[in-house]
Amino acid sequence: MRLIYVFAVLLLLCLGCKNDDSGENKISKIEMNVSIERFDRVFAKAKPRDLESIKKTYPFLFSKQVEDTVWLERMKDTLQQQLFEEVDAQFGDFKQTEAEITSLFKHIKFYDKSFTAPRVITLTNDVDYRYPVVVTDTIVLLALDNYLGSAHEFYANIPAYITANMTKSQIVVDLAAEYAKRNSHQSLKKTLLDEMIYFGKQMYFKDKVIPFKTDAEKIGYTPKQLEFAIENENMIWTYFVNKEVLFSTDVALSARFIAEAPFTKFYLDIDNETPGRLGQYIGWQIVKAYMTNNTVDLNTMMDTDALEIFNKSNYKPEK
Repeated sequence: MRLIYVFAVLLLLCLGCKNDDSGENKISKIEMNVSIERFDRVFAKAKPRDLESIKKTYPFLFSKQVEDTVWLERMKDTLQQQLFEEVDAQFGDFKQTEAEITSLFKHIKFYDKSFTAPRVITLTNDVDYRYPVVVTDTIVLLALDNYLGSAHEFYANIPAYITANMTKSQIVVDLAAEYAKRNSHQSLKKTLLDEMIYFGKQMYFKDKVIPFKTDAEKIGYTPKQLEFAIENENMIWTYFVNKEVLFSTDVALSARFIAEAPFTKFYLDIDNETPGRLGQYIGWQIVKAYMTNNTVDLNTMMDTDALEIFNKSNYKPEK
């Protein structure tokens, strides 16, 4: 009898593996033509006489409120030239990033048949790290000067918890995050739990569309920070429950547990050991539990109310 049980378990595991493989096989066969347009290179190598032609090709990058003289001065600016040199040194070969973006688009297409590949255009934005990626229905803009490496001299005045993710490997993660935002429909976020599950949805979306990235990369943690979150999940959840903050509408809670920060503010001795955004991490685990315990597809989950997800998740971290 025991042998029959073991065989049945192994059979189910194998079937599960085959189903997963089947999904990835289907995704790998999706046709997706992605062409990266290197506007950063075009503009860096352009002469003043080329400006009108460039504006016709990329009209959406040139505001009518900005005089041509500004762009002509930019062509000659030594700081802009240095910026281009650093970007070109890091991204002379864009093949790996292009392959990751193509895979992301294939995965999105698998879950959304109406999806079509947008124009993907690289540029620089004077290291405005708040907006490294912009996504519309037809265009993706990637500001490559925000991904030169966490220790780059251009980032000397930016907090370390932000520069930690200003690396080439995070480009597709940030791009996936923007698509997650566009697909995460949720009513007005009022409570801490609403915020946690809003970001949990986005993290789960990343699980599905960039499975080739590690969990640490998806959430923007170091392996050590992710290990802390995993090992202390029960402690974190117990804190939220005991402090009765889950259904609180105190806006300060978002800054403490959700927002980008060097650490999470429990106001405990352990704070300096924590990574930031642990509320997002717990939200991710709640959404994972919901998807495990309910027969729901990705798109339906992304539209589901936060409280319903929580109530049906049966979430309970291991002690």
